[in-house]
This record gives sequence, C-alpha cells and structure tokens, in this order.
Amino acid sequence: MESLDLKMPKYMVYCVVVACLGSFSNGWVIGSANVPGEVTHACENGSAHVSSGAFPDCLPMNTSLWGFAVSAFCVGGLIGGLFGGSIQTKFGRKKTIIFNNLGWILGGLLQGVAVNPAMFIVGRILCGLSCGLGSLATPTYVGEISTIKARGTMGTCNQFAIVIGILLASVVGLPLASVPLWRINYALVAIPAIAQFFLMSGCVESPRYLVSINRIEEAKESLQRLRPNTNIDKEFFGMVEGQLGTAAARVITGMDSASINKDDAKSFDDQIEDGVVTGEEGVRESMNMIQIFKDPLIRRIALTVLALHVIQQLIGMNAVMYYSTTIFNMSFSAEMSKYMAIVTTVVNFASTVLSLILIDRMGRRPLLLIAEAGACLFSVLLIIGYVYNLGALLVVSVFGYVLSFAIGVGPIPWMLTSEVTPVYASSAVGAIATAMNWAMNFLIGQCFPIVFEGIKGYSFAIFAGVAALAFAFTYLKVPETKGRSLEDIVKGFEKSS
Repeated sequence: MESLDLKMPKYMVYCVVVACLGSFSNGWVIGSANVPGEVTHACENGSAHVSSGAFPDCLPMNTSLWGFAVSAFCVGGLIGGLFGGSIQTKFGRKKTIIFNNLGWILGGLLQGVAVNPAMFIVGRILCGLSCGLGSLATPTYVGEISTIKARGTMGTCNQFAIVIGILLASVVGLPLASVPLWRINYALVAIPAIAQFFLMSGCVESPRYLVSINRIEEAKESLQRLRPNTNIDKEFFGMVEGQLGTAAARVITGMDSASINKDDAKSFDDQIEDGVVTGEEGVRESMNMIQIFKDPLIRRIALTVLALHVIQQLIGMNAVMYYSTTIFNMSFSAEMSKYMAIVTTVVNFASTVLSLILIDRMGRRPLLLIAEAGACLFSVLLIIGYVYNLGALLVVSVFGYVLSFAIGVGPIPWMLTSEVTPVYASSAVGAIATAMNWAMNFLIGQCFPIVFEGIKGYSFAIFAGVAALAFAFTYLKVPETKGRSLEDIVKGFEKSS
C-alpha cells in the first residue's frame, strides 16, 4: 500500500493530538478570564487578606487596567509569533513545541500566586509568549506530518483544541468564580503544559524539517514511523523534490535511476562534493522576513497568507464576543447571561466539529467562502437587530456569526499558512503572519470598545464590509489545497504567477 493512500494512521494522529495540547493551553488562556474576571479585579474585600493570609482576596483594577491585563497576552503573542520563525528553524518543530510549554507553566503559576496587578499582567504576557509561539509551531508541525487525505481534518484539530480550551475554561470557571478559588482557574493551564512537555518527546520530528537541514536518513525514518506498513518512496521523493529539486531527489532516493542503489544515498553535501548534483539544487537556506518579500513567488504566497490572517481578526469575531455580553444582558438576567456566554462557546465548539468533518470533503475554499458570506449576513442582521431593538434577532445573529466564523475563518488561515508555504520559507512567513494576527487581535481589543461606545451597533457595518471584501479576495486569490501535497500546492503558485 502506498503511503499517499493512507488517511489516519494511529501514530500520526497521536502526534497531532499531543501537539494540539498546546492549542488547548492557548484556548485556556483566552477563556480563563471570562467567568471569574469580575471577582479577580473587583471583589468585595479588595486587596485585603481576608480569605488567605498569604494572598489578597483579589487584585483591584479599574476597567481600563483590567482590559489591558486581560489583553496583555496578545502582546506576548505578538512577540512570540514574531521570533517564533527563527526559533523553530534553529531548534526544530518538536523541541520548540516542548520548551514552549515553559511560558504557560510559569505564567499560569504567576497568575495563580499574584499579589498585585503587575504580577498578574506579567503572568498573562508569559502565557501570551507561549500562545504566540504555539500558534506558529503547532500548525506548522501538524501540516508537515499529516497525510494528504487527512491534512484538513488534522489541521482543524488546532482550532478545535483552542475552542475546547475556551469552553472548559468557561465551564470550570463557574464553580471557581469566588475568593480565593479564582486563582486556581488561571493556574490550571500548567497541567496540559506539563503533560505536553513530557508526551511530546515520544513524537517524531517533522520529516520535512529534517530534509530541510539535510538529515535525509532521519527524515525517511521519521516518515516511515508516521506511515507504518506502507511504501513511502513516492511521498518521500515528492518531499525531497519539493525542497532540493528533481535531480537531487533522484540521487538521494534512488528512484527513477537503476544505476543508483540504496548504498549511494549518502548525504546531500557529499553528492555536491562528488559533482553528482550541482550546488544550485542543494538545500535551500531558510529565508528571513526580509527575503520573503524579495522573492516574487514567496512574496505572493506571503501576501496571500497575511491577508487571510488580517481578515481573521478584522472580520470581528472578538468584537462580536465582546458585544454578546451586552446583547445577553438586554435579553436575559445577569445570572442567565453567564450561561448564555457559555452557550455561545458551545456553539463555537459544535461549529468547529462540523468544520472538522467537512474540511476534507468540501475543501478549504468552499468552507471559507461560506463562512465569509455568513459573517457578512449576520453582521448586517446585528445592525438591523440593534436599530429596531429586536432582542431575539440579536441573539440568533450572534450564534449565526459564531457558527460562520468557526467553520472557516477561524481554522483555515492557520492551516493554509503551512499548506501553501514551502519549508524553506515557512518559518519566516508563519512568523510574520502570526505576529500580524496577534497585533490585529490586540488592536481590535483596544479599539472596538471605543468605536462601539461612539456608534453602538452600527459598528458592525465595518465588519460586514470586511467580510464582503474577504469573500471577493478568497474567490479570486485563494487556491484549493484539498487532496494536494504541500509541494504540489507551491508548484501551483509558480504556474499561476
């Protein structure tokens, strides 16, 4: 059986699940401040040590400082994403994922034992560093080890784990939303981080990364473990060819040449020295963030990826979640509003499950187009609901918007980042895209409340416009990647340029 015909070998799925524990931690950090937020910064006894002699009951902060404290992890995310490319290129995908957990462990514990706002904010930033680096390393690793037939489903696992993290943090936050139990809610992120730190050592390094650093035999062994009991020759040939060129792939793999036997498959540097392969076909050095904009092909890929990440944030998911609290307070009691916020997260969870099922059947483009059209429609309905004060329409529109976002705009940009970018440019493109994503996330978090205060529900006209432009961009510029190898997708960009 050819490895290209495999769908979900058990060991590959195990490695994906373990890698996505980092995404779960990411989701936990996002959701941990939702339910116990009020008691964290505005409890009855303030900074007095009533419940515990060691810690204050809460960390008194005004609304603006609390807003910054919650969104401070975005600052860490921006920094982690920006430097993540060079980190994962130097140390590899596997080691990066392993040691990235230190930020969640230290940051979570620091939030749990914080005695003043500064400690809490530093803890959020440390968690943010891991969120940013993880946002880059996890989708890259998952995309590079997955089979062609299951790459969409495996890629959606990244977003799925984030949503599970947000949901569980909100549910667990209900019984912990009291003094002094709120501290546990922030510290719990250390548990999945510690689990991943140890479990990830049982996973292989990405074979594509190993090829990129000329560890050819290790790459083949790694791929064979990921594709057990199958013939990996064709897949491995395509993997090597995509990075080193056709002639080099023939020499290294021994395919398409009867005169080259397995013993001749020595290191690529030796092949260059022997004059068998020319230096131009050698291992391409990893590009930095300046070089990707000088190369015409990579520039085109990078701009496509960047646009998708900017759209993901500017389409307004975080703003809708922010406004949902106001909507639920208009339609329900304060106590019921808490549960409705959790229902919104459940809708997000269910929609991501739907995406998980559909993405390798329908493809990336159709799902993305449906999601963007839905986001545009429900943004318009939010405006209508606001203008005519229709509480039921507002609630339905929030749920519809969340569903639309979760089936496409949420997971697909992260997946396409690793799918459309060649390995030698993936770290730089991924780093700048991740940093841009976190920067836009922070921008929306800081600006939307001000915009909303000025023009209220009409602010969703901005997001309707962004969604309409996103639909046009996806239709015209984003290729379908379903059922194609990573190397073939890059060739598609070359042909169309």
